[in-house]
Amino acid sequence: MFKVVEKKIELSDGRIITIETGKLAKQADGAVVVKMGKTMLLATVVAAKEAKEDVDFMPLSVEYKEKFASTGRFPGGFMKRESRPSEYEILISRLVDRALRPLFPDDFHAEVFVTINLISADKDIMPDALAGLAASAALAVSDIPFHGPISEVRVARIGGQMKINPTFTEMENADIDIMVGATYDNILMVEGEMSEVLETEMLEAIKFAHETIKPQCKIQMELMEQLGKTKKREYSHETNDEELRKTLHEFAYDRVYKTAMLGNPDKHERVEAFEAIKEEFLTRFTEEELEEKEFLVKRYFHVIEKEAVRNALLNEGKRLDGRKTTDIRPITCEVDYLPATHGSALFTRGETQSLTTVTLGTKLDEKIIDEPLIQGTDKFTLHYNFPPFSTGEARPARFLSRREVGHGNLAHRALKRMVPGDPENPYAVRIVSDILESNGSSSMATVCAGTLALMDAGIKIHRPVSGIAMGLITDKTGRYAILSDILGDEDHLGDMDFKVTGTTKGITATQMDIKVDGLSYEVLSKALNQAKEGRLHILDKMLETLKEPRADYKPHAPRIEKIIISKEFIGAVIGPGGKIIQDIQTKTGTTITIEEIGDTGVVEVFAENRDSIVAAIKRIKGIVAIPEIGEVYKGIVKSIQPYGAFVEFLPNKDGLLHISEIEWRRLKTVEEVLKEGDEIDVKLIDVDKKTGKYKLSRKAILPKPDNFKENRE
Repeated sequence: MFKVVEKKIELSDGRIITIETGKLAKQADGAVVVKMGKTMLLATVVAAKEAKEDVDFMPLSVEYKEKFASTGRFPGGFMKRESRPSEYEILISRLVDRALRPLFPDDFHAEVFVTINLISADKDIMPDALAGLAASAALAVSDIPFHGPISEVRVARIGGQMKINPTFTEMENADIDIMVGATYDNILMVEGEMSEVLETEMLEAIKFAHETIKPQCKIQMELMEQLGKTKKREYSHETNDEELRKTLHEFAYDRVYKTAMLGNPDKHERVEAFEAIKEEFLTRFTEEELEEKEFLVKRYFHVIEKEAVRNALLNEGKRLDGRKTTDIRPITCEVDYLPATHGSALFTRGETQSLTTVTLGTKLDEKIIDEPLIQGTDKFTLHYNFPPFSTGEARPARFLSRREVGHGNLAHRALKRMVPGDPENPYAVRIVSDILESNGSSSMATVCAGTLALMDAGIKIHRPVSGIAMGLITDKTGRYAILSDILGDEDHLGDMDFKVTGTTKGITATQMDIKVDGLSYEVLSKALNQAKEGRLHILDKMLETLKEPRADYKPHAPRIEKIIISKEFIGAVIGPGGKIIQDIQTKTGTTITIEEIGDTGVVEVFAENRDSIVAAIKRIKGIVAIPEIGEVYKGIVKSIQPYGAFVEFLPNKDGLLHISEIEWRRLKTVEEVLKEGDEIDVKLIDVDKKTGKYKLSRKAILPKPDNFKENRE
């Protein structure tokens, strides 16, 4: 029934990756199962037979999905089924998309859907590192045109040694964590985080990853040969008019070139100038002719614009906004811009601007992670918002986009290793970056604004972080130009988008997409060194505004104090049904969290004023205090009996104050001195070894009368 074909890939440490096709999802254009240990990914790919009309881009959709059943777990929520993609699934989908997209033919415009499902999961194997391989293998066994194959691997440095596709456990000690996507010949995509490493160390990790990717690509080539899939389907998705193309080039190229050479720093004026050239050409046609030719004119004009802008830069060394290749746009910074927040910063670089806030919270505010393979909390979160008005677009802002998730994740990775944990920082920290203007590298503006906002909030970050986006323009003759702090147009029209963040010590995060074949490591090395100069320049500008974290939190920022109690007292502090802890919170105006760690309970008390925290801690300490014989306590009379009074001298701890221990003189009744509710000082004089009952004395702390003996006689 099945014609199963299987290929094996052996990693350098002996682990085996298996690619199987012919058993599952046979009605898809291509389907494979990639297996490593108990982890299995099913990747399928389907392409429409024809392209839709007037489509001149690659309509690729990549979906990575993790099934809870793959690890024997139920999804959360009322419906108990997988719902919309998690941020983690979105991020993995983007990683695969970015490696695949450049390799489809430029004139192939049919819709392509790539779906990768995690169907079985080994709890210590990271499946995201196999997703790119699975997607590429599915394309390889299909007839869909694709200039692959590719593969992706994770490379980590653990204890000074490079490791391919490490386990979750091994990753806990990694100081480099990057995903690399590549063909047999070329690097396509890099993304990851690092603990302030040198540029040479990052390049070493990329090279190490590529050496592992090459045999994975070779195996896919062998699979294509074996299945007879080296020849792909024929298609015709573009209608061209060579005479129109030539006429437009003759009319527009010189005009576009001269416009590019003007060096206008205003994005909208540049766009309008280019549009005016195109609109002037369109006036040559009647309305009937435009219905047929306008789409082609727009497509051809974009090609001309790209050619002219690139040539202007390579010939004259002049960028669209007039800068030289290494120039950084003007930078202004401001902190404490929003006085009611716990921390804020406004960072503007050229026409890109981020208004960023920091909010401090308790353990209850930590992000909850509940995914098939990852559960827990994250005390540091960063959210990035990109509203349409930031680019002057007239459209509604509806849903969170994948782009916003990806850019926020990059900024989060750039900063997270610089945000201290306990005990230096007891807070849950949330950064929100709202992009108010955008013309290139708003994610790097988020990193810079995030650093300043953290310092403004009084968070003692290890070192400040800045970020820069680098670009590249090349031609077929081998000429190239590396661009610092790229504009949006330079990203769109260029051959590389290379974002690098770091401190004065080294790199903390990177994201690179390469759109050209054969980019050498020499060029990458030059780009990294130029990026270092740029980000250090940006960092200097930031530190002119705020040199170091503020000595204290804002006066209106909440405070947290932490105490450690014995594990046996956690229940006593919480009380039956949470009664005691709720009472403490209500009466002191605090928020209290308790976490069991080993043999201790970590209690955090959170409030907006010092007095509330002191009052709550006093009650907690009273509950967990171990009574000591000889100590004096302030107690409350709870009940009166003929033989004495019961006094609560510590929370939930009562002792008997015998009538003979109230005063030095003989009393006929307890009521002569005490009544219920009285607050008195008592001394613990004994603990019954059999019953554990406490014996108290009041007279032991009162002065002994001089005539005590006579009174007794």
